[in-house]
Amino acid sequence: MAHSTTAPQEALPLTVPAPDALPPVEFAEPGTGPPLYTIVASPIGEIMLTSDGESLTGLFMAPEAGWSTEIGADWRRDPAAFHDIKEQLRAYFAGELREFSVRLAPHGTPFQRRVWQALTTIPYGQTTSYGAIAFAIDRPSASRAVGAANGRNPISIIVPCHRIVGADGSLTGYGGGLPRKQHLLALERGRAAY
Repeated sequence: MAHSTTAPQEALPLTVPAPDALPPVEFAEPGTGPPLYTIVASPIGEIMLTSDGESLTGLFMAPEAGWSTEIGADWRRDPAAFHDIKEQLRAYFAGELREFSVRLAPHGTPFQRRVWQALTTIPYGQTTSYGAIAFAIDRPSASRAVGAANGRNPISIIVPCHRIVGADGSLTGYGGGLPRKQHLLALERGRAAY
């Protein structure tokens, strides 16, 4: 008999947010200038932040897809450009912040951006499934496509792809690795009651 490596339902409760539990975040269109970036420390390891100068375009964790150890020749390291988001991330990891307030401009297809926008409606401390997100965007048969879009989310944590679990409440894949996903969910579950 095979043993499951996923978290049991009682350890990771599946909750589906009520319609319009949070208003969706409106995304800006990504700018075309050279990317700005910085790398910051966090309780889950180093995080690379990217920006177009106006909006946050990426929040990546190694070995997440999209993380690049080779910074483009035209990229400019500018820690000062990320002051507000660094402070918000510090407050989030300290359990003091539930909702981020930063302008977002993720690069993606219209479908991907629609999925990512739906992710922003999942309340802090709650989880939902690919199927529920597919239903929320009026594409009830698109669970797999939603899963693929979720896996390509370029702004982890802030666009909370970690709040997606299997329909049975089990942990599903996470670009930053399942230990990070477990850490983020435990952080939020522990603070959601306050």
